[in-house]
Amino acid sequence: MTKVLPEHARGHNRSLVLQTLYSTGQQSRADVARSTGLTRVTVSDLVAELMAEGLIVEMGLREGARPGKPATLIDIDRGAFQIIGIDLSEFDSFRGAVLDLDGTILARDEVPLEGRTGQDAVDKVLSLVERLIARTTAPILGLGVGSPGVVDLAGTVLSAPNLGWNGVQLQRVLAERFGIPVVVANDGNAAVLAEHSFGEATGDLMLIKIGHGVGAGLLLGGTPVYGSHFAAGEIGHVVVGTDGGDECGCGKRGCLETWLATPRLDAKLASAKSSSERDRILFEAGQRLGIALSPVIGALNLPEVVLSGPAELLQGALVDATRTTIASRTMAEFHSDLILRMTTLGDDIVLRGAAVMVISARLGVS
Repeated sequence: MTKVLPEHARGHNRSLVLQTLYSTGQQSRADVARSTGLTRVTVSDLVAELMAEGLIVEMGLREGARPGKPATLIDIDRGAFQIIGIDLSEFDSFRGAVLDLDGTILARDEVPLEGRTGQDAVDKVLSLVERLIARTTAPILGLGVGSPGVVDLAGTVLSAPNLGWNGVQLQRVLAERFGIPVVVANDGNAAVLAEHSFGEATGDLMLIKIGHGVGAGLLLGGTPVYGSHFAAGEIGHVVVGTDGGDECGCGKRGCLETWLATPRLDAKLASAKSSSERDRILFEAGQRLGIALSPVIGALNLPEVVLSGPAELLQGALVDATRTTIASRTMAEFHSDLILRMTTLGDDIVLRGAAVMVISARLGVS
């Protein structure tokens, strides 16, 4: 059994105070003590420490209070620090933003990918981060990056075929170059954290991220699932069906990505001769997604699956085919109430998820 040291308990209590204020907004010190179960003395000490660090500010006296001395309200200083979020999931550009602690985007920038891979693609990331740092107007809490592919907990991109990355230590490269805290994770995992923190998710869910490739983030009991080799959610390189298909960037044929990745789907639709052929292409892509998802939904009894990607492709025929296929391949009595929907966070989901990663790593808040 690991011994719980005083500094561990203090760190836990500090996160409790920050989480309470982050979630509920302005409260008095006594309110925080009641919410967290900590003593008033402990809360007062922690608040003094956090105020000295510039993380918490006093907001004035509570209006309309009970008789007696009104309580002083405190809150996280949501403008005290800024976060840089990077989204590497799209096929034509790398996107980035400066965000505040609430995940609000304050400034944006992007660099065209221009088909670059390997070190050239890394250089594109470095250039984008440098430009965004120049646009910050407050101290930087950290840099969060959502990358396609398999990413370990140290922020090394073990494999990202579409970018030609194998064993790229992106987190270390960025931290050494810019001297700020960095968190790098899979883009699907970043997206599912954004859906949990800023979206409409209410419990366990799987988020399917469709862009340059196809990936997924899985959240069970409020905890991301990474897998034994950090490849949980890498459904893009699962072969769907036994009828072959187009060759994938990973070398196999018929991977889900060959049916559903944005550049592949755009190319097929561009060659469609009629609206009925277009609908058939979208239906087939949705059907393949449903085939891939059905065993996962059946195994985990998921209540919700969220889609993230180009709405003009995913909504309509594609999502209808996905829903129909799942219904025909799972047990209705256990999965008929499955929610399958588009995210409400739009194209910014990975950027905002990158901010959640930084806030979680630096403040213990989610």
